[in-house]
Amino acid sequence: MRYALISDVHANLPALEAVLADIASRPDIAVTYHLGDLVGYSPWPNETVERIIAAGISGIAGNYDSTVGLDYKHCGCKYEDPKQAELAHLSFEWTKEHVSASVKHVLASLPFRIDLRALGGHVSGPTVILVHGAPTLNTLYLTEDRPDTLLSRMAAIAGATAGDVLCFGHTHLPWHRVLDGIHFVNTGSVGRPKDGDWRPGYVILDVDKANVSVEVVRVEYDLDAAVRAIRASDLPNEFADYLAAGGKLAPAASEEDGEAG
Repeated sequence: MRYALISDVHANLPALEAVLADIASRPDIAVTYHLGDLVGYSPWPNETVERIIAAGISGIAGNYDSTVGLDYKHCGCKYEDPKQAELAHLSFEWTKEHVSASVKHVLASLPFRIDLRALGGHVSGPTVILVHGAPTLNTLYLTEDRPDTLLSRMAAIAGATAGDVLCFGHTHLPWHRVLDGIHFVNTGSVGRPKDGDWRPGYVILDVDKANVSVEVVRVEYDLDAAVRAIRASDLPNEFADYLAAGGKLAPAASEEDGEAG
């Protein structure tokens, strides 16, 4: 089974459209799933959720989705300094004010986790586990530098065994590691990359009885349209600068890698 996995769209509709067009151009992809954080930071929260629904894409709740949908006190994001905290709070409050009641209901109703059986549930074979941050909380960051001991603990909590694939986003940085036969796959970010590459990213995951392959795909999109729309909205202009820099701003204005929606 060949899957397309998208994550952390963060209301960046032009980036989402470009990714969906690229996926549609690949007829060998059987199905697309999203790994959460559909909203936040960009000015199209309602349109993004509606586009996901129109495309028939199932998925899970990111921290931004569940906190907006359930009117939590903050987004569950991590900050490195007071400026980051201030900007994140502005984004969170703006998003809560601008999402429709129907979109808020959709966000609150998203499941925490989805399990896929690539070969079908009628035979034994690998399980693909989809979460946003980690199998414990959608606010936990599984970055590439996490030790094997933590990954093993997360796999055990998820019930993953050799041959299975644990997929997640949240950090906005794609990576893939195999540990004790279990594949750990971070799908990166569609709408808010943090690796210095402004292009949206997603993962093509190919799973059969004997093999797992992971391909990170980057696509171009109308970045200028996204930047203009942010600047024309009441969102902080820093969010436009962030998109243009692929998350790698000058030190005085940067958001550290720990802060992702």
